[in-house]
Amino acid sequence: MDRRRSTIAKIFFLFYFCGLLLAFNTVDMSDMMKKITGFAKSWSLPLGITLGVVGYLAFHFVGFLAPLKPAVLTASGHLVPALLVVMLFLTFCKVSPREMKVRKWHLQLAVIQVVSCAAIAVPLHFFPDFPAFETAEGAMVCFVCPTATAAAVITGRLGGNEASLTTYTMISNIVAAVAIPLFFPLVGGADDLSFGLRSMMILGKVFPMLILPFIAAMLVRRFFRRLHAFILKRCSGLAFYLWAFSLIMVIGQALRSVVNSGVSSGMLVSLFAAGLVTCVLQFAVGKAVGGRYGDRISAGQGLGQKNTVFAIWISVACLSPEVAIAPSSYILWQNLINSWQLWRKQRRDRTNV
Repeated sequence: MDRRRSTIAKIFFLFYFCGLLLAFNTVDMSDMMKKITGFAKSWSLPLGITLGVVGYLAFHFVGFLAPLKPAVLTASGHLVPALLVVMLFLTFCKVSPREMKVRKWHLQLAVIQVVSCAAIAVPLHFFPDFPAFETAEGAMVCFVCPTATAAAVITGRLGGNEASLTTYTMISNIVAAVAIPLFFPLVGGADDLSFGLRSMMILGKVFPMLILPFIAAMLVRRFFRRLHAFILKRCSGLAFYLWAFSLIMVIGQALRSVVNSGVSSGMLVSLFAAGLVTCVLQFAVGKAVGGRYGDRISAGQGLGQKNTVFAIWISVACLSPEVAIAPSSYILWQNLINSWQLWRKQRRDRTNV
């Protein structure tokens, strides 16, 4: 059966590439490249999600790809953090330190981040027999998880304030480093680590991804002005496409963790629902808070777009692998929302031209 499936897959790919060659010979290349570029700009995130799912399914079901699995897993594990660092560096190059000021909505979202986590952790501590205990834990992780380090990339594409969001991203990570060791022991996963040691462990996981690109960008801005001008002129949109490319690997990793989790279908549905509800709620609340201060887009992305890679890690490290399914599903939900937002903005831009 495996040999037959492998043979069918090889024949399919052979015909596929033959079709591509025929298409290249019959279509004007310049026209085709323009169409491809335009399509990629409009549908980058849906393409990333789709390719991530297709890539996982190919490695899972196509037999002759099996020997490549270890190399692909290792490469994606190292490549995603590297791409995030490059994206942040390019984003920080566009941000002036003078623009990075703490605003009222930063503090309000930080309070929401802490209160929402406490509102779940404290009742669970006193009612450990609650039927949907793990689902509630998954929702708690999604609430307390800090803002994604690449959120500024999407914010810039949507027309938001990248500098303001960059400031909140750092605040959000500090808040998470305090709230997680404070509330997570209430619901399980407590160990011999002290509050300070656990906080430093979390900061050590997140802050290098933020601080090192920021320092590098400020040094380039100050001492290498020609390079800085070149980056602003030639690489301003590159961060978005790097994010879309990294999304392929992140979606594949998340799907792999869900498939290998071994939980019941009912639990799987409830954890996916927790990810969906928390995602929609945080985008809505963030936009409502930011709208009061004229920064609706930035605040919506700040509260809604989460560092799900970190959330999955902290779920496994401090709670359980099953809980990690909720933030894994959050990857899908937040990128579907981002795709919809980008589509709406592009449609408005075309209408206003």
